[in-house]
Amino acid sequence: MAVVKVVDIIRRVEDVLQDNNVRWPRVELQNWINESYLSITLLRPDAMSSAGTFTCAVGTRQVLTTQFATALRLLDVTRNLAATSNKKVVRLVARSVLDDQRPAWHAETGTVNIQHFTFDPRQPKEFFVYPPATAAAQLEVVYSDTPGTHALSENDLDPDSGNTEVIKLDDIYMSAIIDWVLYRAYSKDAEYGANEARAAAAYQAFNGAIGQKSQVDGAASPSNTSRVT
Repeated sequence: MAVVKVVDIIRRVEDVLQDNNVRWPRVELQNWINESYLSITLLRPDAMSSAGTFTCAVGTRQVLTTQFATALRLLDVTRNLAATSNKKVVRLVARSVLDDQRPAWHAETGTVNIQHFTFDPRQPKEFFVYPPATAAAQLEVVYSDTPGTHALSENDLDPDSGNTEVIKLDDIYMSAIIDWVLYRAYSKDAEYGANEARAAAAYQAFNGAIGQKSQVDGAASPSNTSRVT
């Protein structure tokens, strides 16, 4: 849960920039705060993780966005939730295992008791379930959601305004948010050699805090968790 306020980010950024709503208007800084959420979520899908009840479509193929329109990628499927189900956990399985051992698994009889799911990171908003689902099957899923945005006025963004709107990500991402805003702010004046170097340093600090996307994708993907083989 975040407690750091948007105006706190603005204040810290302006302290570093040594600017007071002159060269870098606060609404512009706010736009870059919003942009930072997207960049962070791209690199750390778990930064905006949510859990919800997913009612399955009939069959094996499930599309996350049919019920969670702003979902970016599946992170996990944990258990059965349908009232008439056995409430058991759902395990990740390599699709090749099902393909090899039960070649006709997509055509098997549907049930509310899902045992396994398969996931392909190349299709992050989709997954397959086994056995095929009936319309009554429900699963608890964990997914990465699209972060929201701020639309505060210039007056609201004044650090002394008393505005209490908090950032959209957890407080642990505060430094990364600031680094991203500084990177974008200094890039605005990149024709000056010193600011070009500052922009590069801020971007490097951002990447250092968040980590490389390829490493994070491997850590956050269901394909890296416990699986049936």
